[in-house]
Amino acid sequence: MNKEIKIAIVEDDENLRFLVAHRLQNEGYEILECASGDGAEQLILDEQPDIVLLDWMLPGKQGSEICKAVRDKGFEKIIIMMTAKAQDVDKIDAYHFGVSDYVTKPFNMDVLVALLENKVKFLVNNERSEVTRFGNMEHHPHTHSLLKDGQRVELTILENRILLYFLKNANRVIQREDLMMVVWGYNSDVNTRTLDMHIVRLRKKIEDNPDTPHYLQTVRGVGYKFVI
Repeated sequence: MNKEIKIAIVEDDENLRFLVAHRLQNEGYEILECASGDGAEQLILDEQPDIVLLDWMLPGKQGSEICKAVRDKGFEKIIIMMTAKAQDVDKIDAYHFGVSDYVTKPFNMDVLVALLENKVKFLVNNERSEVTRFGNMEHHPHTHSLLKDGQRVELTILENRILLYFLKNANRVIQREDLMMVVWGYNSDVNTRTLDMHIVRLRKKIEDNPDTPHYLQTVRGVGYKFVI
């Protein structure tokens, strides 16, 4: 199945780059490769790939610098940062760099493919970036921005994932376990308190009165419901 989706892999570890490229080509993607930070920016701007897999640590330029540079020059497509496990993902200042999502190394190839499949589904269904409007807000998931009354509100990667999932499942009751699975992934050891903390932070950003939420409502004993 040729999805005609172009993916750029920017990774200086030759072995890893080869393995990822080989697997993704077998999945039917068109692949571009780059080994250093210096050539990456030009490649991304010239080729306009649908998805960029970008290593956090690169010779030449850092992944974050490349991400910011191409965003500043108008590149709006998906950028997935590949980061070492040791880095705390919430500290990746995604909002300022414009990272769409992340995957931690070492990653399982099936997990990477599943993450990409998920992104591609939305790319294929929506030619344009999937901007969602609700109330006085606009959510731009690829660039992590939420506009509230025209003002930009900063979202972390995890808040962005949570909000995106709620918007795709608006007006449905979402179980905590399902939400945790989507946000933290397969075998996550995250506890529900961590999830609740992220929900509280997200409410502060989107609700006029976070204590009596209009959008992000708690469904006692089950989970949450995003009401539009």
